[in-house]
Amino acid sequence: MADSLRRLINNETCRILQEKLENWYKDYHINSCDQNLTRCCEIMELNSMIQGQLFTILNKTSQEGGHYAGVDTIKSRLLPWLGTCFSSHTCGSSSHLQESREKDRWMKELACTRDQEIHQLEKELNSTRLQLSFVQQELKASRVKEECALKNLDRMSDYEQQLQTLKDEIAILGAQKSLLQNRLALSRSPSPRSIRSRSPSPLPKRSSSPGRARLTNASRHARLVERFSDIYAQERLDAQSLLRSYVDDLEMVQRIIYTAVVESFRAAKMAFRQFKMRVRKTLSLSYSGPESLEDMVMDYIVRQEDLYDVQASVCEVIRAMNINPKISFPPETDFIMISGLIREMCRVAFSMQTLDPPLDISFGTDGELFSEYKYRRSYDSEFTAPLVAYHVWPALMEEDTVLVKGEAVTRRGAVWSQRGRSRSRSRSRSRSCSLRPLSPSAGHSRHLRSRSRSSSPLRSGSPSKWACAELRRSWL
Repeated sequence: MADSLRRLINNETCRILQEKLENWYKDYHINSCDQNLTRCCEIMELNSMIQGQLFTILNKTSQEGGHYAGVDTIKSRLLPWLGTCFSSHTCGSSSHLQESREKDRWMKELACTRDQEIHQLEKELNSTRLQLSFVQQELKASRVKEECALKNLDRMSDYEQQLQTLKDEIAILGAQKSLLQNRLALSRSPSPRSIRSRSPSPLPKRSSSPGRARLTNASRHARLVERFSDIYAQERLDAQSLLRSYVDDLEMVQRIIYTAVVESFRAAKMAFRQFKMRVRKTLSLSYSGPESLEDMVMDYIVRQEDLYDVQASVCEVIRAMNINPKISFPPETDFIMISGLIREMCRVAFSMQTLDPPLDISFGTDGELFSEYKYRRSYDSEFTAPLVAYHVWPALMEEDTVLVKGEAVTRRGAVWSQRGRSRSRSRSRSRSCSLRPLSPSAGHSRHLRSRSRSSSPLRSGSPSKWACAELRRSWL
């Protein structure tokens, strides 16, 4: 027995078991689950080895004491310990079984609850789908109603247009009726003496009844003047904001817009003349109505303004702007970016040519004398400067009357240099640009003549002569 105990001590199994327990305790939270189980199995193997050796020593010790030696100790110490181990194992097993049963019951309850929740969610999902389908049907119905309303609006607009056409035709027929009634009354009422004393005058072949162009002239006039003001207030500012993102110079941006407006009117007037010539040529071949040919031509143009090829005019304006020496643009961009403004100005300018009398914009040159009658100064102008540096927006004219004022910038200094350059270029064309002193009487008469012509620069001869006259007046 002593040898067995000595071998147990020399094997240091207990010390190794203690070290493994300490190491396992240190690394328990670092190790994975498999590593901890492996450590536990190793310690249980060592413990079983130690228990086996101890049972061997217990057996040998009991044999050395005789047949009945150590019985009391075994009964009092070993057997109760073994019974406690087995009973604890049994209790542990029963508790484990109970826990597993409770766990199974809890899992079943959880599964039942989950099934109920899923069933409830499916009900809610089906209800939501039904509501969604109902909303979609309502949306489709509302779209159908909206389309029907739009169609009704289109029909109403067509009806209004037809009603306006009928009103115009009724007015024309009424005028013709009144004319015929007057002729009939004149043919019946006078006596034979008055008939003999009256000089015979043949009836005109064509009546002077007003056409659509004359009947709608006032309404179209007011609408076009208002549209011209709206373009100045809205489309011009939009184009200016767009150009400022590419051109830093505000003066160059305003010059570009002014040039676009001027070229738009020029292109629209040219297109109107060509369109009018084609219509007159076509109608003159087969026309034999009571109205004059000119009235019929204007009536046709007013009714068929949609035939105007505005895109061709836009291309013509952009082509003219590309060769204009007063404006410039970055090479990576193009004037087509303000084609919206150009298109609207071409349409308005073309429609203005159908009025009687037609509307036009004022003629303006850099360095001209500022006119309070035609322009208003911009916010960044020098209000004491008498000459125009450049124009921002042209004035709308009806013959010699200003309908809508334009906008101009007045500054000192730079205008004289521009005036000098323009004078040096135009000196070969006109000798009247030379500045020579005038007598007071001649200056006064020239002043009166220039004032009588200043309200209509387009009708007072060439622009260079008018500018020179204004320059002489300001110099005197």
